[in-house]
Amino acid sequence: MKAPSVDSLYPEFFFSTSRSSGPGGQNVNKVNSKVTLEWNVVQSLLVSEEEKTVILHKLSSHITKEGILQLTSQEARSQLQNRETVVQKLEQLLIKAFTKKKIRKPTKPSKAAKQKRILQKKQHGEKKKWRQKGGE
Repeated sequence: MKAPSVDSLYPEFFFSTSRSSGPGGQNVNKVNSKVTLEWNVVQSLLVSEEEKTVILHKLSSHITKEGILQLTSQEARSQLQNRETVVQKLEQLLIKAFTKKKIRKPTKPSKAAKQKRILQKKQHGEKKKWRQKGGE
């Protein structure tokens, strides 16, 4: 299953702005540069039920009880840059959620590795035998 494209989902996004924290001097008190993206995954019409379940399960830490996915960005001083950043964050999260984890193939030790291990065990046993009384 492929991740839904963020461009197609864009009409369902709701962006809100607020004052950003951190450095910025007087600018931080005047400008609403922090951007919060909200997307109602449960009521989305552009995503199939199968995709919704994957999103709700894998991105549960970003989703409220009502089924609204929330992401924020306040890295840049510009509202426009933060808006682009938050959309990129969502895109990365969706890609990560829809990539399948590779299954580990169990490997077996080679014949040489087995022989080496047995040889080491025998040598260790011999060493212990010589430490005992009598050495026989």
